[in-house]
Amino acid sequence: MSAHGPMPRSAWIFPALAVLLFAASIVSGVTFTPSPAGLGFAAILLVILFGTVFAAVHHAEVIAKRVGEPYGTLVLTLAVTIIEVALIATIMLGEKEVPTLARDTVFAVVMIVCNGLVGLCILAGGLRYREQEFRVSGANVYLSVLIVFATITLILPNTTATTPGPVYSQAQLGFVSVVTIILYAVFLYTQTIRHRDYFVTEGGGSAGDAAHASARTLMLSVALLLVSLLGVVLLAKKFSLVVDAGAEAIGAPPAFAGIVVALLILLPESLAAIDAARKNELQKSINLALGSSLATIGLTIPAVAVAAYALDKTLVLGLDQRETVLLGMTLLLSMLTFGTGRTNILFGLVHMLVFAVFVFMVFVP
Repeated sequence: MSAHGPMPRSAWIFPALAVLLFAASIVSGVTFTPSPAGLGFAAILLVILFGTVFAAVHHAEVIAKRVGEPYGTLVLTLAVTIIEVALIATIMLGEKEVPTLARDTVFAVVMIVCNGLVGLCILAGGLRYREQEFRVSGANVYLSVLIVFATITLILPNTTATTPGPVYSQAQLGFVSVVTIILYAVFLYTQTIRHRDYFVTEGGGSAGDAAHASARTLMLSVALLLVSLLGVVLLAKKFSLVVDAGAEAIGAPPAFAGIVVALLILLPESLAAIDAARKNELQKSINLALGSSLATIGLTIPAVAVAAYALDKTLVLGLDQRETVLLGMTLLLSMLTFGTGRTNILFGLVHMLVFAVFVFMVFVP
């Protein structure tokens, strides 16, 4: 979906279908079960849920372009975060509690974005244009914040002495949540106001250059965004049943649920990032990709922490030794890739191979 031109039919059909599917399942009592009929229900659910996520992102982009920066970035980020928190909280607090889901999702987002998506964008652009350029100053800002976020949320919990195991105490979790919110807010200010030129290449334009939606389209997008978010939240519980059944059917480890949630959330922005790379707009690809990973940690971890505190649930954040090695290698590789301002197909292939190692190690630890 694009935020430009007439509103596509799918932008209002899928949100309506999401609400209707939830209402129909409540009235009829139909739910997901591991049976032929249940598989049909699961297929319909997944199509509608993915379509609704795309619709929500589309409407958020329409609103973002109309209200301008920095509020536009906040609208888009908050919309994606609401979807992510709804899915994570629902699965974490389901019949089979998954206290590691937030950690698994955040780690999966970092690996998918910094290896799979970045690698695919660089490879796609390199095959077409040999080399592509981007702003090193902007990439350094992304990486500096990402390194801090990843360290204090995924590695530091393993080293604290107040509580045993890979968890923070309530005081520590509260402090880390506040720190991540503050750092993410300063990052947004840097990106959208103070040093906006770090994130735009010459001739690349900016969000403010895009055609604005009319007042009628804006109001319609606001209403449909709310309906889309409502639809995703309502279907989150049923989605968790499908994920649990699918993981059990293929014998997948607990981390599988985190990967599925991450893929669902990242899919719309990932397609936009790949398309930008194929148009020789690698800077836009980097903004979309690395921006998604920062939003995931900077807003999702504090939101899930509040939910865990309110419901008196344990939130496991620390990675194990194997995952810590993969994270460290990913961050080091990203620093080298984004340190020159130019990319080629070798950089892309290396990142994609690291992503392949991540996926393989999930199923064959």
